[in-house]
Amino acid sequence: MKLTHARAVGLMATAALLWSMAGVVTRHLEAARGFEVTFWRSAFNALALVALLSWRGGPVALARALRDGGPTLWLSGLCWSVMFTAFMLGITLTTVANVLVTMALAPMVTALIARAVLGHRLPARTWGAIALAGLGIAWMFGAQVRTGDARHWLGTAVAFAVPVAAAVNWTVLQRQGRSAAPRDLMPAVLIGAVLSALFTLPAAWPLGASRHDLAWLALLGGFQLAVPCLLAVAAARVLSAPEVALLGLLEVIFGVAWAWLGAGEGLSAPVLGGGLLVLVALAGNELLGLRAPRPQLG
Repeated sequence: MKLTHARAVGLMATAALLWSMAGVVTRHLEAARGFEVTFWRSAFNALALVALLSWRGGPVALARALRDGGPTLWLSGLCWSVMFTAFMLGITLTTVANVLVTMALAPMVTALIARAVLGHRLPARTWGAIALAGLGIAWMFGAQVRTGDARHWLGTAVAFAVPVAAAVNWTVLQRQGRSAAPRDLMPAVLIGAVLSALFTLPAAWPLGASRHDLAWLALLGGFQLAVPCLLAVAAARVLSAPEVALLGLLEVIFGVAWAWLGAGEGLSAPVLGGGLLVLVALAGNELLGLRAPRPQLG
């Protein structure tokens, strides 16, 4: 069945809702912390992706795609691994709101990297949005430094690796899509999950997660991560890049609401004010981008 625009919007919104559950679920873990949380989430994500991708095209096709994917597939997989790892580590170091607002910078970072790598010219609206979003992040970051709690600004710094890796990944995918023989890069998500689990296992050992924790982490790896990744890829085939970026911002709103309602995390004035500046900058830029002509190469 052909995916309509309305259904694609629904898929992307559903993906954002599922992604947003990570923070509140993490707050209900009993013993697993830091690197162990990342390891188990990535490991369960890898298992779920093996099942889903094998169901999608068969195990032989999946093995062939991993074998013949080439450097682009593995570069994309490395980006996914950074995103998976940095997100969970950031969540364990600072508040959910700090991490999500920092992650919302992905469209801005993507625009800058696309300018450098693909030659996209950035319109004035994008430069203005970058300046406003930077002001919001500076407000949040400055308040954290003044508190003297190094964990908060360290968590924000770690979380910043997520939009950077996402921007590189999006640029890689866009360049691959322009090639004469584009490849299926969905298996890159599986590579990222495996690499993230392997990278964090030594730091997570010895493992101390309880059965209660493992149940929640299995939910995170499969339902909160693997499923929405597939939904987002399907939606991206129909929606334009500005639409995908704009709908992706729903994760910030959903995630902060989950953390407030389900984990009792309050919002400080710097986080609320700085976060609103970031969201206004990004949403305004993407909404204006829907009416603008496609970026020129130069």
